[in-house]
Amino acid sequence: MSETARHTDEIGILLTNPRRYLIFRSAFMLGRGTALNRKLVALSGIQPGDRAVDIGCGPGDLVRHLAERTGPGGSVIGVDPSPEMLRYASAHSRHANCAFEHAPAQALPLPDASADLLTCTFVMHHIPESQRPAALAHMFRVLRPGGRLLLADTHPHGRVLPTLIRAMSRSAGRRTHDHAATGDPLAAIDIRRYEDLLHRIGFRDIQFTAVRPITGALLAVKP
Repeated sequence: MSETARHTDEIGILLTNPRRYLIFRSAFMLGRGTALNRKLVALSGIQPGDRAVDIGCGPGDLVRHLAERTGPGGSVIGVDPSPEMLRYASAHSRHANCAFEHAPAQALPLPDASADLLTCTFVMHHIPESQRPAALAHMFRVLRPGGRLLLADTHPHGRVLPTLIRAMSRSAGRRTHDHAATGDPLAAIDIRRYEDLLHRIGFRDIQFTAVRPITGALLAVKP
């Protein structure tokens, strides 16, 4: 395990070095991280005045994009289990409508029915598999009726990107003992694997969207 991340049985993979993570992510996203954030914000349907929560916010860049869209009449809370990420996110946020909370996805310290939108991007595979149902159940609890959940993870297109990402994922899996190392890494991080669980929890109108070049997103509604 590198100094950029560590693994705990209770929380999962905890990212601890914001600057190194940003460098890695820029390379992984082929330099299109800002464009992807804008696409995800548009896909989320966030409106001026909405109350949004970004779960597993990391260095806070999606939080800042959401804050720009919801405007001064709304608010965005970034939640992350890594103190290092939260310090970086808070220091680099210039939006008055942003706040940050220290917590894992499976123990959200937020009131019931308090959010219009929840986003959780490139995070589910970091959560211990046994705790993912609890994480999604907390997301359902925190959303108001009619609120939306956006889940996103890696979903590469073409021939070269899937091969490259399989190799990278298997290497990471060997270091972290992640379950993905025992099977197809892309199947393990395919966000569509949560559709049935979302239905069982109570979400409806679940739709999958491929966001090129390497992202897949599920959008779901709490009735």
